Amino acid sequence: MKVNEVKSQVNIKLISTIRPIDGESETLEMWLDGQLINKADSLYLKYEEMQDDKTIRTTMKLDTERALIMRAGAVKMRLPLNIFEQQIGHYESEFGSMPLVTQTKNMLFTRHEMRGDFHVQYDLLMGGQSVGNYTLDITFTEVQ
Repeated sequence: MKVNEVKSQVNIKLISTIRPIDGESETLEMWLDGQLINKADSLYLKYEEMQDDKTIRTTMKLDTERALIMRAGAVKMRLPLNIFEQQIGHYESEFGSMPLVTQTKNMLFTRHEMRGDFHVQYDLLMGGQSVGNYTLDITFTEVQ
């Protein structure tokens, strides 16, 4: 463990809702085990999920006005979120890297003794066009 880094095991409930511009709204709910890392006055949530028998490692930097979602493994993505201005991220696939723009509508992060809640709603733009509205609700509870 690095200096000034505090890790704790957490149970995570993640609800992701995608409302594409054309198409049906889709909601996904997952219960995951992860780690909460407090490092240099920043809070990180790390977890792994399986998708089509492939592992995706996600690290989220959580805050009240800015957040960052980084995914590695089967999906490679960097998605910065900022309540004040559009942010540019990217998504990598076997076809190359594609720029993504996020327009954050609202973000809320609350931290209590043993738990926390993170909510973000954002529009995702590709090539200047919105591809949909995304909502992410995460609740994490420290494991004793």
